[in-house]
Amino acid sequence: MTYTPLQVCKSNALVEASYRLSVAEQRIILACISQIRRDQQITDEVLYSVSATEIAGLTGTRSKTTYEELAKAAQRLKRREVRLFEEPNGRGRKPRVMVTGWVQTIVYIEEEGRVELRFTKDMLPYLSELTEQFTRYALADVAKMTSAYAIRLYELLIQWRGTGERVIEVDWLRDALQLEGRYSNIRDLKRWVLEPAVAQVNEFSPLWVTWDQRKTGRRVTHIVFSFGEKPNSKPTLPKPSQRAERVAPKLSLPKAYVEQHKGADEGLVEADQRLLFEIRTGRREPPPGKSV
Repeated sequence: MTYTPLQVCKSNALVEASYRLSVAEQRIILACISQIRRDQQITDEVLYSVSATEIAGLTGTRSKTTYEELAKAAQRLKRREVRLFEEPNGRGRKPRVMVTGWVQTIVYIEEEGRVELRFTKDMLPYLSELTEQFTRYALADVAKMTSAYAIRLYELLIQWRGTGERVIEVDWLRDALQLEGRYSNIRDLKRWVLEPAVAQVNEFSPLWVTWDQRKTGRRVTHIVFSFGEKPNSKPTLPKPSQRAERVAPKLSLPKAYVEQHKGADEGLVEADQRLLFEIRTGRREPPPGKSV
């Protein structure tokens, strides 16, 4: 029996939208998106389901750890918003910005360690019946990433698959990732956002990527990404019956300390990077989900 890898398919407008999701929230959303048939009409009544065991199998983590993350992420997803930017369609529609939620309903079944959700009606056109201007990739390409920034960067690069280069404006990237004033210094942005994200794309995905900066005057205004397919690149696809093995996040600080001080929107690796930044610079960055 041939194993068909799960595919994530999003409209390009959604790939380039402005939003912030934690790694656990991304995994829930992407796992449910991978269940949608791109060529099949759906309604906002369709219920999608994903379990901690299924996510653990994809990510190579323990079900117990995933179970705890899934429960917390499910509670937050209902409140998550996304800003979508729509260009003129040539038929009189002017540029506009739409703010909507990802899901209209989300249910966490504790005894099964399972999340069930319905996407909002406004979200459906960006996920189904896509015939042009969409991006598709294997869920396994990002499943083992522990940085939400890495997942977003991979999508932005794979959207331009085959070009080998993408130039991204720094201010646009800040808005797309909803950094909201965090890492306002370009050195901090590179060290705590770009470099970890590029490292994870190189380690876990089928792409290799390098980057450079472009200045306007003395100010760094653009990041230039060069990328391509790794030679003989084949993503590791866990079989449905494969038992998950523990892959511990690579933390620089004690895990207990990171867990105690991480924000509601952060994964362990992202919180570890932020806390390191605070310790080394003496400057406090508000963790996502909390205010200073």
